[in-house]
Amino acid sequence: MKTVELIAPCHFGLEAVLKREILDLGYEIVKVEDGRITFRTDLDGIARANIFLRTAERILLKIGSFKAYTFDDLFEGTKKLPWEDYIPENGRFWVKKASTAKSKLFSAPDIQSIVKKAMVDRMKSKYKVSWFDEDGDDYPVRVFILKDQVTISLDTTGIPLHKRGYRKLVSEAPIRETLAAALLMLTPWHKDRILVDPFCGSGTFLIEAAMMGMNMAPGMNRSFESEHWSNFLPKKAWYDTIDEANDLVNHDIEMDLQGYDKDPRMLKIARQNAQDAEVDHLIHFSKERSKIYDIQSHMDLSLLTLHMENDWKIRRLSHSYIQR
Repeated sequence: MKTVELIAPCHFGLEAVLKREILDLGYEIVKVEDGRITFRTDLDGIARANIFLRTAERILLKIGSFKAYTFDDLFEGTKKLPWEDYIPENGRFWVKKASTAKSKLFSAPDIQSIVKKAMVDRMKSKYKVSWFDEDGDDYPVRVFILKDQVTISLDTTGIPLHKRGYRKLVSEAPIRETLAAALLMLTPWHKDRILVDPFCGSGTFLIEAAMMGMNMAPGMNRSFESEHWSNFLPKKAWYDTIDEANDLVNHDIEMDLQGYDKDPRMLKIARQNAQDAEVDHLIHFSKERSKIYDIQSHMDLSLLTLHMENDWKIRRLSHSYIQR
């Protein structure tokens, strides 16, 4: 099967966590950069990465990379890429986002416009047409330029991966699901330990912990942009990955996850989110913090999460902590 390179953006500082996840899936790391990891896989890896990775923000299919110091360089470099291998004649394609840093090209709107024109020129010559109806499936393009090195990719994810599909209701300052999962992975906590969140808000930490404990893939219950790219990505890849994810779920696990909040409205939201995630049977939500376990007697078993304004802390009860 064809080998491709995928790019997984993540929160800055959490590259090591994501790298470990990618290696656990069995894929080869090509490059680790600030806020993104490039890895090599077959086409089935597009489905597996989207469904299984907990800490990536999205999965990008790398089309090509080249140096560009001028807009002419950008146009010619983009035109040389094999767009016809990925986008069908009726595909709807546009440059969804362009970002640049430390490069001679810095105008995002101009970059978007030139890349689109170059793609059209290439595909006109390959498909022997003068006009594209673009009434088919969506193929959003992303451009990233760092130190004049242009990387162009297709966004296989669509809606960001932190939107698992269970959190329809949120608190005033919600933490992203991907960040919550990454912070939990950075601690000594595991499914056999108690997890206490005394300011649980919409319940994100606890829900992510429950999904991790059940070995429930974070992308099982949502859709992805590339599900419809059957011109080069077989539907079977998605069906097989969902079957794999279902087989891995441990429905018999027992966990001790406790969430507390003084706001009854937030507790209602947290319970609903946990129910939508199908983990509500594993989490105890309550307004009465007096019911929290005797922390000192469970010092080696418990993890306490604290969310204070814009600062995120996860503190192990032995007083060692990780702070972001």
